[in-house]
Amino acid sequence: MTEPPARKLIIAVDGPAGAGKSTIAARLARKLGYVNLESGAMYRALALKAIENDISFDDESALAALADNSRIQLEPTVSGNRVLLDGVDVTQRVREADVTEAASRVSIHPKVREWMVSHQRALGIGGGVVMEGRDIGTKVFPDADLKIFLDADPVVREQRRLDQQRQKGITSASSSISIAAEIRERDYRDRTRAASPLAPAPDALVLDSTAMSEDEVLSRLEDAIKKLIP
Repeated sequence: MTEPPARKLIIAVDGPAGAGKSTIAARLARKLGYVNLESGAMYRALALKAIENDISFDDESALAALADNSRIQLEPTVSGNRVLLDGVDVTQRVREADVTEAASRVSIHPKVREWMVSHQRALGIGGGVVMEGRDIGTKVFPDADLKIFLDADPVVREQRRLDQQRQKGITSASSSISIAAEIRERDYRDRTRAASPLAPAPDALVLDSTAMSEDEVLSRLEDAIKKLIP
């Protein structure tokens, strides 16, 4: 694909932890000249604020009130999004393990998800976006032009996360065990939560990336996009 489509699309990419959706969404957005909106980064930012304000991750009302008094922004850059929380750059901080775990717990609350959905819709309503998360095609943009559900075998997803840790210089045996546990716990929370449980939209393009390279996945998505443009 050498030229981006003339009509600006809304593209939703959903899937479980470690399926590769963040990488694929970022690459696809760059290819199309679109904005890559990470819904997970928004949940992480709120989780970070909860940590900083010593608010329980189980206190839905307090978390919803915290969200109402928060300003979360995603600013696209060449190297990826900057995440701003109340005007402060927290891009690196929200990627740390304690915030990742907190975000998983914060995200299960219906009131928190309602707040997030309204803000995510506002960010992407004009099109020209690739938004990734766990309920984008089912809740945030149920009328998205293209809905993708990217999945992979749990063992493969665990290995991908471990490879990411190794690239950061984390190679201990305990990290491998904790990553496997984290993936299993995230899967359970995502698929069983009361609000917007993780599942593909009925009309989503479901791709199992277990045996696919990033380039192969990207090629499949480009083919799907071409079919949308006359």
